[in-house]
Amino acid sequence: MNTTFNYNRRHTLSVNVGQIPMGSEWPIRVQSMTNTATDDVESSAAQCQRIAYAGAEYVRLTAQGVKQANSIGEISRVLRTQDCNIPLIADIHFNPQAALAAAAVCEGVRINPGNFVDPARTFKQLEYSDEEYQAELGRIREALLPFIAVCREHHTAVRLGVNHGSLSDRIMSRYGNTAAGMVESVMEFLRVFVDEGFMDVVISMKASNVAVMVEAVRRLVDAMDREDMHFPLHLGVTEAGFGEDGRIKSAVGIGTLMAEGLGDTIRVSLSEDPELEVPVARKLVDYITARAGHDLIEGEYCEGYDPLCPARRKSVTVDGLIGGTMQPVVIASYRPDEIDGTTVLPDFYYSGDGMIDGMHRFLVPLARWSGERNAYPLLTLGEWERCPATSLRFLQVPASTPVQRLEFLRDRNDTVLVITPVGINIPGSQQALTHALSAHGIHCPIVMRNTYADSSNDWLQVKAGADLGAVLMNRRADGIWLEAPNIHSGIEVVKYAFAVLQAARQRITKTEFISCPGCGRTMFDLQSTVKRVQQATSHLRHLKIGVMGCIVNGPGEMADADYGYVGAAAGRISLYKGKQCIEMNIPEQDAIDRLLDLIKQNGDWVDP
Repeated sequence: MNTTFNYNRRHTLSVNVGQIPMGSEWPIRVQSMTNTATDDVESSAAQCQRIAYAGAEYVRLTAQGVKQANSIGEISRVLRTQDCNIPLIADIHFNPQAALAAAAVCEGVRINPGNFVDPARTFKQLEYSDEEYQAELGRIREALLPFIAVCREHHTAVRLGVNHGSLSDRIMSRYGNTAAGMVESVMEFLRVFVDEGFMDVVISMKASNVAVMVEAVRRLVDAMDREDMHFPLHLGVTEAGFGEDGRIKSAVGIGTLMAEGLGDTIRVSLSEDPELEVPVARKLVDYITARAGHDLIEGEYCEGYDPLCPARRKSVTVDGLIGGTMQPVVIASYRPDEIDGTTVLPDFYYSGDGMIDGMHRFLVPLARWSGERNAYPLLTLGEWERCPATSLRFLQVPASTPVQRLEFLRDRNDTVLVITPVGINIPGSQQALTHALSAHGIHCPIVMRNTYADSSNDWLQVKAGADLGAVLMNRRADGIWLEAPNIHSGIEVVKYAFAVLQAARQRITKTEFISCPGCGRTMFDLQSTVKRVQQATSHLRHLKIGVMGCIVNGPGEMADADYGYVGAAAGRISLYKGKQCIEMNIPEQDAIDRLLDLIKQNGDWVDP
């Protein structure tokens, strides 16, 4: 069954994490991570309880060293005396001894293949002969064997967690900072576990860039299938950020993969209190898994389509407005007089049922706004023959329309096709029609029109992010039209549409903030700092700015950020341009002003 069109969970092994197993035989599990200091046993235990009561099934805690690993054991004892049996997972970076200690007291241990054996990354190009590279793999095996032995003895599950920004210099030197490098980084470790017969392993491939994260997970599944491996997947967009942007970005990345049947546990990483992550993740799980057993959607990939890393669907450019190589458009169902000064303008607005020249429904391009005379009709198939001659027509059809009924669109360059979904698998139905169109040589631009009845902004963010995100990540649309008639503010709906496009990296309309969710390593008040950085730089729409709590998640995890604000020590901040540290250990009270100075010195500042 083609999982792009039909929802069906990928078969994975069952992995026991304490008393709550995961894998395809079980519900998709939700988890979060504490942001308290792990050595503060009382505060950490209280936060674990809040996360559990919010509905999470696993909790992760950072363990910088053996001391913190032992503290997780103390936290576990406190929780068990309070009848809270949520499994605890230790998060390890750079410290195999901490992993050994944690494996004896925790239900799970996360290690990062990028830094478990290899030293801290320096972003240097290294040269290896094939023999030297094989020797490095032998060193990985020797380092993993004691860890596997302790995990086996204590029935401790392992997560191999690869992050795009923390690949080792060895991997980056051979594969580059790529999705393929992420896959090889984890496969090197995974082969050792398989050789040793230790199968309680879960894998994650995370990046702040949603496109990289989605490609990495797809390539990992392909690599595992070729080696007959079926390990469960943990899905998440790392450093997703704050507020609606963080929620939409997570929904785009996680939802795209879940729609393909991937994922056995998820975390929505927000720069907020960790218990606030859980309801978002739960909504996403409930929404996607409700598709199970839906009516079969017939469809086949068009020739040349690569499901691992799709290229943009071929389309013609219509009237210089839409299609071809142009960035995807946004259509809005509200009039220009409703726009406030802070809103990015949509490309078209919908006139509703207002009568113009004998027609009822029109789309007006705002870039050419000069009264209603430049409006373009929106037609159904039945109305097509009655349409007066115009330079551009929008034709709306349901996703179930047989492609043979649309043959007359071949070789036309004056028509945009608007596709509305059919059934509960919204992106599956829409994408199936796009492939049929391409297979029949019909290359008119496509807009996806999705209407949701929700009155909850949180639900709309999740649904629109997951549905429109999947279509955009697979490069099957030239525009999106998001409607939510029960949401009070039409302006908010349009903002969400632009946020979906930005999360999919297909149209940038505001500053991209890459901020970690915080953990016990965080060196400052993350939430207030993110807000202050946003307030100071949100007008710099051409930049990506990272706000990272510590050096572990610093220059690497910011991935492709232009500038970075990174916790260096208590009350001290380091500033980065790209991956280069420019200023170290600045007093926190001066750091934002110095960040603005750095942006200005490099010619990237514009006045608000």
